[in-house]
Formats: sequence, C-alpha cells, structure tokens
Amino acid sequence: MSRLLVETKIIAVTVYQDRALVKRRGVVRVGGGENGVGLSLEQELMVTNLPMTVNGDSVRVGGVGSVPVKLFGARCERIYTTEPVGTRAAQLTQQIEEVEAEKRSLDAQLEALALQSSFLQGLREKTEEQVAISLARKNMNLSDTLDLLNFLGSQYGEYAIASEDYKAQKRVLDQRLQVLRANLEQVQTPQPKQSLHVIIPISAAEEGEFELELSYVVGYANWRPLYDVRVDTSGGRVNVSYLAEITQNTGEDWQGVKLQLSTAKPGLGTLPPQLEPWYVDIPSPPTLAAMPSVTRDVGMNKRSQLMTMTDEFMDEVAQPAIMAETVTAAVTKTGSVVSFDLPGTVNVQSDGTPHKTTIFSDDFPCNFVHIAMPRLVSFAYLQADIQNHRQGVVLLPGKVNIFRDEVFVGTTNLDNIAPGEKFKINLGIDENIKINRELVERQVDKKLIGSDRKITYAYRISLENLSDREIKIKLSEQIPKSRHEKIKVRLTSVNPSTQVSDMGILEWQLQLGANVKQEIYYQFSVEYPSSLTVVGLDI
Repeated sequence: MSRLLVETKIIAVTVYQDRALVKRRGVVRVGGGENGVGLSLEQELMVTNLPMTVNGDSVRVGGVGSVPVKLFGARCERIYTTEPVGTRAAQLTQQIEEVEAEKRSLDAQLEALALQSSFLQGLREKTEEQVAISLARKNMNLSDTLDLLNFLGSQYGEYAIASEDYKAQKRVLDQRLQVLRANLEQVQTPQPKQSLHVIIPISAAEEGEFELELSYVVGYANWRPLYDVRVDTSGGRVNVSYLAEITQNTGEDWQGVKLQLSTAKPGLGTLPPQLEPWYVDIPSPPTLAAMPSVTRDVGMNKRSQLMTMTDEFMDEVAQPAIMAETVTAAVTKTGSVVSFDLPGTVNVQSDGTPHKTTIFSDDFPCNFVHIAMPRLVSFAYLQADIQNHRQGVVLLPGKVNIFRDEVFVGTTNLDNIAPGEKFKINLGIDENIKINRELVERQVDKKLIGSDRKITYAYRISLENLSDREIKIKLSEQIPKSRHEKIKVRLTSVNPSTQVSDMGILEWQLQLGANVKQEIYYQFSVEYPSSLTVVGLDI
C-alpha cells in the first residue's frame, strides 16, 4: 500500500478555556484504477509533524474531491527521531576555531604593545638623567624638552587605549566561545525528538485531486475574558469593552488563521457528577486518593485534559451556528454555548505570550448611586448599577479595569453575568460629596428610675453635593444592638424619618440636588441596671 504525504496548513482554530480545536487543510492527488478496469486503489494519506499535545481520540478527517474517495478512519503514530548532528557540529566547530584564531591575533597585538611600552619605559629611564643635565647646562631648550615629554605621553596614552580595547574584544570573544562550546556539547548529546503522524487509509476509483480536512484537539491553549469599564459620570453612561486574552503553548504556531473563541466547557465531560458518601471524621493529611470524584473530574490537570474530547462534543461543535448582532466579533449561539468569531485572521505564537483582542465594545444601561457609611468613613463611594443586554451574551468571570472620566481608578473581578442580569461596579471615592458626622448630645440621666441608668446619644450628619448635577445617595447608620435582656436600646428621634432594622441599621435613600446641603439627625437611648458593667458604648 502506497503512502501519500499531504502538506497541510492550519486554517481555523476554536479556542476553549482549557484547550483548542485545530482545523487543517491540504490538497493531494490520489491514484487511479488498477489495470484499467476501474478497481479502487487503496492508499494511505499521511500528515506529519503534528505536535505531541494532540489528543489522538479527537482526530477527525473529511474532505471533498474531484473523484469519489472513501475514508477508512484515521490513526496516530508517534515518531521518535534524532536530528542529524554532523553538519551542525561541524558548523559549531568551525565557528569555535575562527573565534580562537581571533583571540590569538589579539594576544599577539597585546604582546606587541607590551614590547613597545617596555621599550619606551627603558628609553625614559636612560634619557631622564641626560635631559636634566642638558637643561641645567642649557644645552637643551625648554621647547625640545616639551616635545620629548609630549611624545612619551602620547605614546603611553595610545598604548594604554589600544591595550584596553584589545582586552575588551577578548572578553567578548571569551563569552562567544563559552556559548559556542555549550551549544556544541548539547548537539553532541542529542535528545530523541517526538512528533505525531496521522495516517488515513483511503480508496479512490480514479485519479484526481482530493482536499483533505483534518481536525484535532490540543491542550495548553486557553482564553480568558478581560473587561475595560469606562464611566462617563457627566453623561450618565457606562461603556464596557469585552476583551479576550489568548495564550497557547501547543507546540505549533497559529499563523494567519481564522480564530473563534468559545464558552463551551468540554473538559467537564458529558456525564453528570455523582454524590459520594458524606463522611464526618477527625482531621487527617489530605491525599489525592481521598479527594471526591467530582473534584477529580472538574479539576483535571493538563495531561488528563488532553484525553477528554468525546464524539458527542465534536458533533455539537459541528452544528450550524445562528448569527447574532456583530460589533467587533461575530457572536453565535448554539444552546447555552456562545462563540466569538474574530474578524480577519490572527497570528498567535506557541510561546505562552498573551495575545489580546477585542470581542466587542458597547454602552450599557446603568444608574449611578452613592454609598455612604459615615460611622465608618467620612466620604462617599460611587457605584454603577448596570444591566447586561437582554439579547446580549453571557459575561464570563474575569478581571475588570475601571476608568472613571478617563482616569484609572482600580480593578475588580466580575462574576458570571447572564443576559438581562443586573450587576454592580464600584467606582471608588467621589470627592464631590462632603460628609460630616458629629456627636451633638451625650446625656446621662441623673434621675435613676429604680436602679436603672439611662444614657442618651444624638448625632447630626451633614451631606453636601459639590457637583453640578443631582445625585442619588444611600446613607447607612446604626445604633447599638443589645445582646443582654436587661439592656434596652430605643430609637427616640429621627429626621428624615426612617425605620430601624432588627440589626439596628438606619437607611436613607436621598436625592441631593447640585450644590445642595442636607442634614440628618437621629437620637437613641440606652437603659440598663446601674449594677451592670456595659461594654460597647464607646461610640
């Protein structure tokens, strides 16, 4: 049986949150009939050098051609090869010899400089006394002396500069030699290289072209959602940019591919989890074998993730998608699974480097509200109550970068948000809201009722809106909550009126106009027997 090598290219990739589905295509010319009688000729198509991260059970084949072709499944073969080392070792050896020759040349030049410097030193020692005598006897003028000194000085300087330059070049060559020798040692002790080949038995009744399509699942690929939330407080709107960070280290680069991101979770399998016995016991060191089976199924490591792609899931992926509204990415829904088809083609290297892309950016309906708790802090927090579009997509859990009026204010995390669901984003402190809480009364009743003591407290809170727009503010205060039957706490006065909760919480929902100030007043009393020592009244 003859084998035909098929050169394939990655054309599309669907990335899940823990793996990726890769599609390849390649054209091959298949053989014709035997002895001219039209009998089918059995052959094998072979796709080579696939990464070892391929899950063999997930390999699927198909295709179209100008002649009838039958496919008899596919099988994977692991190939162990040792790269030829002779040529590479010879290249490294030649480079080492060239660098060593350069070092010898530098050593010779350094030796020559040393001889010249030594000669100058001897000349200086011999002429030093004679020059002094000639100057004393005025047989040698000052100009000639300066010329001699300048000559000696310039020569010493040139030799020193040249010597340092040669030494620096030697240090560079020593580093190159170290790297080259390490590479040569590595090449001379090669490790077996593994690769994966896919073999597809076929039969064709006649000669013609056939376009093979091959798909498989690889591990070490994922994407995670990121969000940029930009709040325009003056315009009263929130813009949410839905981003994706794609990372892959599958062993093959994705160059110029059509990329799709999917919310499907194939790693969870197709069977529902089963309840295990719920044991009560004394603490013991945890072991892997003692972990519940649900944890083992859901928390799989990367090796087990490569082995969990079923035929049922592959059929689900192949179902026709329903196109939804397009913004930056085309959104498709199949049941509860959402896919994002990124426009154009992308390049994602197999190096683990994050690759960011925008899925969509849209304005969301929202309401702003300020949250104030003067007993704890003397400022107000701004909060946005946002609603996901009812016909939108699920916002997956992810990190959120928050910008308020083009200023970065911090980060938070977003939970899973379904279409139509409301969620809150905290936007930090609003400096335009001034809050002052003041204890205006603390009175101990000197007239004891029997043996009881009564203490009255009163607080005044002032709120001031320094912005140029009306705001909503939710203000929360509290009075003590008694945990003893003989300690009585009563709210005696409050303005504006509100009810106190079972936990002693007072809440006001206020509308505060632009540049408007408002005051809140409340009073409460604490009664208890004078014989009791009460803690918690240091308020």
